[in-house]
Amino acid sequence: MHKTLIVTNDFPPRPGGIQAFLHNMALRLDPSGIVVYASTWKHGREGAEATARFDAEQPFTVVRDRTTMLLPTPRVTRRAATLLKAHGCTSVWFGAAAPLGLMAPALRRAGARTLVATTHGHEAGWAQLPAARQLLRRIGEGTDTITYLGEYTRSRIASALTEEAAARMVQLPPGVDEKTFHPASGGDEVRARLGLADRPVVVCVSRLVPRKGQDTLILAMPRILAAVPDAVLLIVGGGPYEKELRKLAGETGVAHAVRFTGPVPWEELPAHYGAGDVFAMPCRTRRGGLDVEGLGIVYLEASATGLPVVAGDSGGAPDAVLDGETGYVVRGGSAEESADRIVTLLQDPALRRRMGERGRAWVEDRWRWDLLAERLKTLL
Repeated sequence: MHKTLIVTNDFPPRPGGIQAFLHNMALRLDPSGIVVYASTWKHGREGAEATARFDAEQPFTVVRDRTTMLLPTPRVTRRAATLLKAHGCTSVWFGAAAPLGLMAPALRRAGARTLVATTHGHEAGWAQLPAARQLLRRIGEGTDTITYLGEYTRSRIASALTEEAAARMVQLPPGVDEKTFHPASGGDEVRARLGLADRPVVVCVSRLVPRKGQDTLILAMPRILAAVPDAVLLIVGGGPYEKELRKLAGETGVAHAVRFTGPVPWEELPAHYGAGDVFAMPCRTRRGGLDVEGLGIVYLEASATGLPVVAGDSGGAPDAVLDGETGYVVRGGSAEESADRIVTLLQDPALRRRMGERGRAWVEDRWRWDLLAERLKTLL
């Protein structure tokens, strides 16, 4: 039987989008043919207990390394090779190409016939740094396939690869569970609980960090409120930028029209998307292109929920929007452009409905997990 070793630092219960991507893909492969070699989430009793609970619930084998960050050291490489042989795996999937893909030649010598390395957003940043470019080039030469999220990340990463390795790249973005994210996801209950039942709601679901653009939305609120006085901005998620965002809302004079939910359990996220009339995350590129949006799965989850979206133009975010059909792409960091598009949508229910329906259909046609898992199975 064909078996695959997944080597990754990005696996639940560690939270995050890449973690969810890998877990969702793994669940859609044959569980008897999967072995996951992952780092430990965090040390300490609480982290150990959460990890042990999670691993026990999985339909496949999960082996944890003692370190919280797997690196392609001789020890980790030997452990991966030992697992490959012990479980009879013939293929390897590196959950993030950089830097774990550097182990590819050693694992091929250990018996792996097919090696696939998946890239996300950070490898596009690596491609701009001379030393990291050389490592990406080695990863491309050592693996059979490097996958990419969308055209933005493909073009950046391909520039660091040999022509032959670049020609072997295949698109493999994360998917959307259309059965979880849908228009009847429970948004009315969230609105009622937050006292927003009759108010136009602009919702942003994301980690609170500068790149995501929650600050741009706060700065857009005076312009939005001038046109739609009872509008409210619902900021869903936690993160290190929360204190600054709360302060900005006060300084901008819109604190009364901005709600922060803090971190929300994953199972409640669909309902929080559904609480919005418009989804907006005007993300921007920072640090000279090193801090960039890889794709922006949140836009697709919002589309699946039936919302029109307003996206920033950072990196691969526009790949998750059909501009003018499922929503709008604005200049990241532009409060004026964000406000104008949001006001247009808030004032036109028919336009919102049309874009929401188009987005839902696009997700069902192109972004379902089962379609993308089939692509991975073929690569492996």
